[in-house]
Amino acid sequence: MLTSLHDAVELVRPGDMIALGGTTLYRRPLAFVRELLRQGTGDLTLLELTAGLESDLLVGAGRVRRIRTCYFGLEAFGLAPMFTRLASQGAFEIMEETEGSLAFGLRAAEAGIGFMPARAWLGTDMFKVRPDVKMVQDPYTGELLPAFPAIRPDVAVIHVPVADGEGNAALYINKAYDRELGLVADRVILTAEKIVDSPKELGSEIDILGRRVAALVHAPGGARPTSCYPHYALDSLAIMDYIEACNRGEFDHYLARFLEQR
Repeated sequence: MLTSLHDAVELVRPGDMIALGGTTLYRRPLAFVRELLRQGTGDLTLLELTAGLESDLLVGAGRVRRIRTCYFGLEAFGLAPMFTRLASQGAFEIMEETEGSLAFGLRAAEAGIGFMPARAWLGTDMFKVRPDVKMVQDPYTGELLPAFPAIRPDVAVIHVPVADGEGNAALYINKAYDRELGLVADRVILTAEKIVDSPKELGSEIDILGRRVAALVHAPGGARPTSCYPHYALDSLAIMDYIEACNRGEFDHYLARFLEQR
């Protein structure tokens, strides 16, 4: 269970759909992404509620084949520079998603069924860009509804504020879709700010169950420069440093410095 970042990254295989936990610039698994970049794993599909710095690094390094998210950016800091640049060049496939399609796809996987019907997307043009989403008839009302396909990631990587040695973890606030990811991914990897001796020390609510966790890594500061409540706040200067490096055309130089960090 408890292992190193190096060994945990070996659970990610070329071509995998990898779900990265957290949201926007909060609790993103940057330490894991750094090691993933070091090991050279590529041809990945990124699945995220929102994609941010961690994903922009993977995109800029050419490790991503497909992206499934409803937002890709750096919040108040503006656009994600490498995604914006490379998307316009067709460097990867973008699979259009909304919060609804992601939520219902994960719910279908949780339920162990192939799709989840919902009223989301009715009256929109989303079906033109997602022909894989079919319509089904409600057997009780006769209403035609979108049938969102189940989403089952190969790997989910989630940075948590605290976990015990068995992999049980608490997320505290702003849970994003991490509880769902922890239930549906084939392989769940946790990086943790703090590891405690007993599940009683996690507080009143356990969000991720240890029996679903394939690897646990003790990684203090593992979300930096994004934030991780209650351990540290967002490092705004570090985000601005990244954006400025990309705007100067120095992504490769920034990436080299990023990979040297421990």
